[in-house]
Amino acid sequence: MQSQVVLKDGRERPLQRGHPWLMSGAVETVRGAPAPGETVDILSAGGDWLACAAWSPNSQIRCRVWTVMPGEVVGADFFRRRLAAALQFRQRLGLPADGDSALRLVNAESDGLPGVIIDRYGDVLVGQFLSCGAEAWKAVLAEAAMELTGCRSFYERSDTSAREREGLAASCGLLRGDEPPPWVTISEGPVRYLVDVRAGHKTGFYLDQRANRRLVGAESRGKDVLNCFAYTGGFGLAALAGGAASVLQVDVSAEALELAGRNAELNGFAADRHTCLRADVFEELRRMRDRRATYDLVVLDPPKFADSRSQLERACRGYKDINLLALKLLRPGGMLFTFSCSGAMTPELFRKIVADAAVDAGREAVVLRELTQGLDHPQPLQVPESRYLTGLQLALR
Repeated sequence: MQSQVVLKDGRERPLQRGHPWLMSGAVETVRGAPAPGETVDILSAGGDWLACAAWSPNSQIRCRVWTVMPGEVVGADFFRRRLAAALQFRQRLGLPADGDSALRLVNAESDGLPGVIIDRYGDVLVGQFLSCGAEAWKAVLAEAAMELTGCRSFYERSDTSAREREGLAASCGLLRGDEPPPWVTISEGPVRYLVDVRAGHKTGFYLDQRANRRLVGAESRGKDVLNCFAYTGGFGLAALAGGAASVLQVDVSAEALELAGRNAELNGFAADRHTCLRADVFEELRRMRDRRATYDLVVLDPPKFADSRSQLERACRGYKDINLLALKLLRPGGMLFTFSCSGAMTPELFRKIVADAAVDAGREAVVLRELTQGLDHPQPLQVPESRYLTGLQLALR
């Protein structure tokens, strides 16, 4: 018999509305002694069965729901079905698009697999197992993913702070198949990128910005483009492919910019159109302002400024600062693509911050598009936390 988690009176409503998390404060008692990652039954205060979930004794998210279907067994067949459903959903959406060789196959709670991230780079799969339940089943998940996709490698990159909150140590290395090459080459339309799946950010690349990179490329013909927080050059290379007259890539990481330069060479972009500058973006934007540098198009894609609501006030100041400076650098009729990947940042608050920055910069800007993560990073209505990337495409009048 599985261990049971009994809820406090009235705390079952989020589960009944389809949210997959059970917070520690909702637990009245635990019957049994479940190990981390063990599957438990969730019961209401009145004893009604509600769900099967993974137990996380060290996390504020005490249980992550696997299924609310009575009688559904959580085992190897269950995980294979969930993986197959995630693949089929993307196929129905036409993903990957023609010319693309990389996409997110599993996006954790958004695909009914809490704590499980699986990205595909060509014939290499890269996984992150970020919760106790995901950790317990990672061997089964890796094997099923290899079988369903026909890929030759499954490499683990479970080296994020989310593991610490679950009481789990970092874990990286080959899980299944052949050791991946030092560099995996992927394509997004006409652009090719080198990806380091062993040591790159996240699983190696920011796949969630794919559609937004295409938008930047489509707006870049003949323009001077400034790409801030460039990482390995994704937005800048998309701009070059779209016919940008020049691209300046700015990032604090010398290693990332070295790879941005290699990516430019890989695509055959002329050296006189592409420049990399190692600098703190905040400081460099001020120097550009002081010397009256101007650009036709600016991209702001900073790292996460706020991990939680407690850090949001400081993050707001940072977002306002960089947006104000970027708006001052735009030429008449110029365009700004600006983003936040802080999950605590709502689209409404981000828009207000950027609006305040425009007022202080003395610029009149119009919203052309509200932006978010790509379709392979789905956003279920019942899981508002699944939307973490918010952005705006702005044009100056």
